[in-house]
Amino acid sequence: MARIIRSPSSLALSIALIVFAAAAVGQELPKERFAITDVRVFDGTGIIEQTTVLVNGGTIAAVGSELPIPEGTPVIEGAGKTLLPGLIDCHTHTWGSALTQALTFGVTTSIDMFTQPDYAAGVYAKQAENGNPGEADLYSAGILATAPGGHGTQYGFEIPTLTQPEDADAFVADRLAEGSKFIKIVHEDGSGWGRSIPTLDLPTVEAVVTATHAREHLAVAHIGTLDSAEKIIPTGVDGLVHLFTDRPPSDRLIEAAGEAGIFVIPTLAVLAQNGTPVLEDANLSPFLESDQVQGLKRSFAGATPQEKLKNAFDTIRRLHEASVPILAGTDAPNPGTAHGASMHHELALLVAAGLTPAEALAGATAHAAEAFRLLDRGRIAPGRRADLLLVEGNPLANIAATRDIVGVWKLGVPAARQEVAATETRLPPLAATTISTFDTGDGDEIPSAFGFGWQPTTDEMAGGASQVNLVLVEAGDGKALQVTGEILTGFAFPWAGAMFFPADQPMQPANLSHRAGIRFRTQGDGGTYRLMVFAQSRGAMPAQATFEAGDGWQTEEHTFESFGVDGSDLVGIAFTGGPGLGTFRFEIDDVTFY
Repeated sequence: MARIIRSPSSLALSIALIVFAAAAVGQELPKERFAITDVRVFDGTGIIEQTTVLVNGGTIAAVGSELPIPEGTPVIEGAGKTLLPGLIDCHTHTWGSALTQALTFGVTTSIDMFTQPDYAAGVYAKQAENGNPGEADLYSAGILATAPGGHGTQYGFEIPTLTQPEDADAFVADRLAEGSKFIKIVHEDGSGWGRSIPTLDLPTVEAVVTATHAREHLAVAHIGTLDSAEKIIPTGVDGLVHLFTDRPPSDRLIEAAGEAGIFVIPTLAVLAQNGTPVLEDANLSPFLESDQVQGLKRSFAGATPQEKLKNAFDTIRRLHEASVPILAGTDAPNPGTAHGASMHHELALLVAAGLTPAEALAGATAHAAEAFRLLDRGRIAPGRRADLLLVEGNPLANIAATRDIVGVWKLGVPAARQEVAATETRLPPLAATTISTFDTGDGDEIPSAFGFGWQPTTDEMAGGASQVNLVLVEAGDGKALQVTGEILTGFAFPWAGAMFFPADQPMQPANLSHRAGIRFRTQGDGGTYRLMVFAQSRGAMPAQATFEAGDGWQTEEHTFESFGVDGSDLVGIAFTGGPGLGTFRFEIDDVTFY
């Protein structure tokens, strides 16, 4: 016996990165030093008609209608156009090419609410070195503060968690030491989605807030219901990074938010669960990459009914009347959203909720920068960063005009906006085929020939209580992976088992289209089990087949075709017990893409 994993870990679902052939469009924009003349400016809060903006060395040098333009300065004629500060998406989750995608659509700063510290550190290094002009700036919470088994623990990698107020000080110190710019706290019991998941108690939330403020950083909170919003505001958090839809707002909530001086990021784009307005927009859709298109077509199981959005709209209207700052954030790339493109949907939804276009834009520029203390950006004024978005028309009259993008600059450097070619270049096929014979396993590691490897997966991410152990056991001349556990009530379709990720990271696809399917040997307690195949093209729902694990080894083969996929965007495969309740045991060996 080589390894035991007792895990509340999770299924990581597909959100993927695909490289596209692309063709540059539009004329080349001037770099570093240029002037935009006769242009309407939204400076972050107000409007200046027919003025000139002079950019030099990555900053805004001057703004005014009678500016002298130095000889030789490239000039962009701005008549009929509007210049805005680069947009700030106040709620994202970033990895892979997210920051490039964001910049394509005019989002020059991405405020991330949960990503891996190593990824963030790599981006920060590029930002410090040369400003990283090809990607939006990242400003990340890093690892969020959550309870064991709570929201945020379901993405296929282990994260530190808290259980009591005494954990707070060290937790916050560790997050800031590894690069978190602020602290995000989860207060989510799942009840808004008909589930039950662990969450931090209020004394622990309050202790995290206190520890964060003691270090002069912001503490923001994820909430999912009116009840959790009402309870968490008195803990001293600086902002709510979601809104609830379960009930209309209460007088108590509106009064508490106003008195506390918090800001609110409603994330209407993800609550709406409707990517169609982006997919069908002729100004946005040509620039969407394949993973963005797939993401916009997806929705969460039990997606927010449209009638519930009225609760969020009513809450925004009343918070706005109470002078609570409303900031724009998309929660991309969750289902129904896409980095960058969905900011334009979010702005339209904020206007639909009752903000004026100028107020919605302020929530994506000046007010966003002020809330997160990013005072070098968010406004068009001398000395500020030349993070700019130039559009045709007047978004102050019609918010949809933000989508008709003429140019995007970060630190005065133009973004290379590219239309996605009609034919995408597929990921290179994986050469390796044998995943695991398990024979070389030793210590705490389950071996695999490639990919991110094996992880336990259970329904705890969905509010269930099923448990699983993964153990390497002797099998003939070698070893096999034994999967044991218990399927318990708590989720409508319970599962527990082992999952393999073929790409280097748990949320990326791999191309196995040159293989026919999956082969493995199995034996067990005589039960019937499930083989799940996750593919980017299928969205969140896996394709499934069953196999029987009886007394004595038998070989199973399942073609990709039988799952309705071609193998080109495979995210993971899972071998699980359930949905029948009770204990189970099976072994697998010689797992191969054949």
